[in-house]
Amino acid sequence: MFDLSDKVALVTGGSRGIGRASVEALAARGAHVVINYVSNEGAARSVADAVQQAGGKAEILQFDVADGGAAEKAIAELAKRHGRLDILVASAGIAIDGLLLRLKDEDFDKILSINVKGAVYCARAAIRTMMRAKTGRIVFLSSVIGEMGNAGQVAYSASKAALIGVTKSLAREYASRGITINAVTPGFIDTDMTSGLTEEQKAAMLTAVPLRRTGTALEVAAAITYLVSDEAGYVTGQALRVNGGMYM
Repeated sequence: MFDLSDKVALVTGGSRGIGRASVEALAARGAHVVINYVSNEGAARSVADAVQQAGGKAEILQFDVADGGAAEKAIAELAKRHGRLDILVASAGIAIDGLLLRLKDEDFDKILSINVKGAVYCARAAIRTMMRAKTGRIVFLSSVIGEMGNAGQVAYSASKAALIGVTKSLAREYASRGITINAVTPGFIDTDMTSGLTEEQKAAMLTAVPLRRTGTALEVAAAITYLVSDEAGYVTGQALRVNGGMYM
């Protein structure tokens, strides 16, 4: 099941966290994975090397998802070079936390530019190719915070909630072209974004998780792998929760 042989996949923000786990999971299923990065070429190349050493196929591709022109150009060239683009996993994102009264305009703009506009720019470019092929899979990385909210994360929550709306709207727009569009909404996952929390903060957050543990990036990547597979061909417009029961 979930055979991705001969598929070409682009994973934005693929050099760390859930993005990296997604790269490795898709490559393990046979996909040729293109790892997008903005500035940390070394980290992206390290992921590609690890995939290749495990017998998979991967390459790196630099562009800023928040730059619509750059994203359009890079993805068009990628599709032309490979003759196809079957899968887009839009996982690039940032979090700048703080209470609303301390939220800087420039930080709010940066979060929306990367988390929302960047995802939409990449989807728009990918859909151009997928429409011609009359098939494709797109998965947006949203968050449980976009569904339930969280104090001190107004901007982040707004960006992740927006992606759920984007998912539902694009799913309706392109279902007739054979393109499925879904989102995953991870909960408390053990990644770089949560590594800065103190043990007390982690313990407090776990009280809200019925499974009483953090999730792993691999568990989120497994959900993404399902959504981009042929077996998920009748699933579109959905937000798949991977949150240990934190929000139901």
